[in-house]
Amino acid sequence: MNSISPILNVMIKASDKASKVIIRDFGEIENLRVARKGPRDFVTKTDKKVEKILIEELSRAKKNYSFLTEETGIIENNDKNKIWIIDPIDGTTNFLHGIPHFAISIALKIENELKTALIFDPIKNEIFFAEKNSGAYFNNHRIRVSKKSDLEECLFSTDQLGLNTVFPSLNMRCTGCASLDMAYVGSGRLDGFFHDKIHLWDIAAGMLIVEEAGGTINDISKYDDESIDIRAASNNIYDKMMETLGNF
Repeated sequence: MNSISPILNVMIKASDKASKVIIRDFGEIENLRVARKGPRDFVTKTDKKVEKILIEELSRAKKNYSFLTEETGIIENNDKNKIWIIDPIDGTTNFLHGIPHFAISIALKIENELKTALIFDPIKNEIFFAEKNSGAYFNNHRIRVSKKSDLEECLFSTDQLGLNTVFPSLNMRCTGCASLDMAYVGSGRLDGFFHDKIHLWDIAAGMLIVEEAGGTINDISKYDDESIDIRAASNNIYDKMMETLGNF
């Protein structure tokens, strides 16, 4: 990528600052797992701390923009048509169990169109980002969706319901982190992703990354923000995936 826009730079800096809390607290999980109270309350506090940092940092740069976040919900500011969509820790259950597979997800929607997206895996130090009409990137390298066309050679990700319903018709994984699943589709690590009744903050950033990487996303406009049926795949196998899924 020749240059990073000012708005994307703000998102990168905000996620980097928030990630320090995640990494520090993740290091405490192993001790808490054997404690009487357990780590759940601790993780909830981490989620809220990370979200607070993200909101503060993004608001400092664009004080009038509104928010849609996992923990707080809707925060309406003066500019209601410019909305930050945030999931502070997507993959909280993984985090809770000491599994290093979770991410910060941030998207900016302007006039109902996704414009900028970032997904940051702080443990692996992997960052995926995209801007509308500017392509998708992984750690500053351009990414594109998989070119495979044979379903038997493809690997898909879904939730537990999808795994129980569709397997073994497709080769599948259930990773517990939708944002990274979408980022992996965009980078060609996965060939497709499907999940019913998912929240917008889980997938907003990933949608733009997949599209800018040359992939296909279903139209989600008919769904409520908290109950979306998402379908994402490379162009080569999207229709085949949809045919296999049938009425799922």
